[in-house]
Amino acid sequence: MLNIQETLKAFSLKNVLVIGDVMIDRYLSGVANRMSPEAPVPIVDLNNQIDRLGGAANVALNIKALGANPFLISAVGKDEDGEKFLQLLPEHQISEKHIIQSSDRRTTVKTRIIANKQHLLRVDDEDKHDICSYDHAVLIKKLKTVLENNTIHVILIQDYNKGILSPSVIKEIMDLASEANIPTAIDPKFKNFWAYKNCTLIKPNLKEIRQALGQEISPDLMALSQAHAILNKKLNNQFSLITLSEKGAFYGSNENTQIVPTQKRAIVDVCGAGDTVISLAALGLACALSIQDITILSNLAGGQVCEQVGVVPVNASLLEKEYKQIIRID
Repeated sequence: MLNIQETLKAFSLKNVLVIGDVMIDRYLSGVANRMSPEAPVPIVDLNNQIDRLGGAANVALNIKALGANPFLISAVGKDEDGEKFLQLLPEHQISEKHIIQSSDRRTTVKTRIIANKQHLLRVDDEDKHDICSYDHAVLIKKLKTVLENNTIHVILIQDYNKGILSPSVIKEIMDLASEANIPTAIDPKFKNFWAYKNCTLIKPNLKEIRQALGQEISPDLMALSQAHAILNKKLNNQFSLITLSEKGAFYGSNENTQIVPTQKRAIVDVCGAGDTVISLAALGLACALSIQDITILSNLAGGQVCEQVGVVPVNASLLEKEYKQIIRID
């Protein structure tokens, strides 16, 4: 049985290099009690705006919340929202010195409009083209600098298909990780799914694995085990961790495959759950936990953040408490 206190203590000694697409998650909230005369839509009387770190930056927040030390590498636009993003990082004790300000792209902003505690609309302001050659070179230089000057225990790649992780950038990251013998935890999206060859752990959700394989996959052990076998053949990955929403999470390795069921929860908002899962998975790799323990912890943490509105990081104390509860139940 995993000693959760010792595990969380071990997390605090780890350095995690996080690289991928960052963004601002913006929340506009208010009250809607009348309909517009111009169109059949509600009128929201705005009373609050909150900007939060999103994407790979939310992953870094989760790493920080678990006591570990994140090194965040990415790019934002040379614009007002880019400046806002850079201001948010030190507020959360995350360094901004490895973030590029690019003239070639806008800062990604996801704006969610919420009224009467209901999510009404999301507006995305972003560029999705691949990073330009100049920014590519600067990004890799920052990556090499971090690797040369720090002991990195795991590299976490968070891909939202916003263009920071182009195929050539991915290849260089994976080559550098291999040369340095650093484990890699991948949260893939559709566009570059098959680019992460020889990764240690890959964490798609059920929708992503279905699209990647081009076939319907039932959320049962036999079908998921077959999907893991295909992943392993194409990517030569050591572990697969497939999240299944309310059905829990599947893990696969050369030795074993299993589904870890989810705990009963009052789901409020699923935003950011994947970020939390991959954060726990990466730290589990850094601490050489078993894939079973990694999946149990990741599944618990992902469910935890779904009980709160908006993109929020995991609560380490609550995670410890919940883990002890399910161990007693088991």
